[in-house]
Amino acid sequence: ILIKGFIRNTFLDWEGKISSVIFLPNCNWRCLYCHAKKLVQASHELETISFDTVYNFLKEKKDWIDGIVICGGEPLLYKEISEFIKKFKDLGLQVKLDTNGAFPEILKGLIDNKLIDYIAMDIKAPLNKKKYKNITARDVDTDIIKKTIDIIMSSGIDYEFRTTVSKKWISHKDILDIARDIKGAKKYYLQKFRYVPEEIMDSSIPAVIPNDFTPDELEGAAKEAGEFVKFCAVR
Repeated sequence: ILIKGFIRNTFLDWEGKISSVIFLPNCNWRCLYCHAKKLVQASHELETISFDTVYNFLKEKKDWIDGIVICGGEPLLYKEISEFIKKFKDLGLQVKLDTNGAFPEILKGLIDNKLIDYIAMDIKAPLNKKKYKNITARDVDTDIIKKTIDIIMSSGIDYEFRTTVSKKWISHKDILDIARDIKGAKKYYLQKFRYVPEEIMDSSIPAVIPNDFTPDELEGAAKEAGEFVKFCAVR
């Protein structure tokens, strides 16, 4: 597994914890608003950070850093991911995994082997194949996504679901439909789309999306979605 990015410490990626962040390349989807274009499509252009560099830093700082966040790309693309994570767990670090939900069996294996402590899953759209394809530019079996949601919600470990929102691809109704799809979930976050022109996957997306969600509209949507989940907020 190649490491193509490493943040040594941050308070931003895991609420309430000091964490390091490891970025793994490649993804099975091509989400239009993805901010990791090079990581997904041209990882060979990015510097490779040696495993030893990351491991030795974490070994030295393990009493100060609470855990690591493993994101991508899509980390569960790699069959070696269990062994990769285990090396950090053996240091006594907690592990947060970011995933798109496309690999339920691999995720279940990590959970069963107690290799992850927190899961953040992106839900792109209501569990409708056409809507998912509109965002991911791939044919997605949404039954698999539902299976992953069920695994996470019954796992007994902490988790969150999150959706990147803009009226360009997600409506108010879609937000509520997603909330229904994850009814009873612990945490659901709405993430306002941020325009980063040099990083975004689809360069045709405009800098300003006409009539996009206002802050009040997003807060209103979060409040309504909160009727289906235990906690919903705008991030």
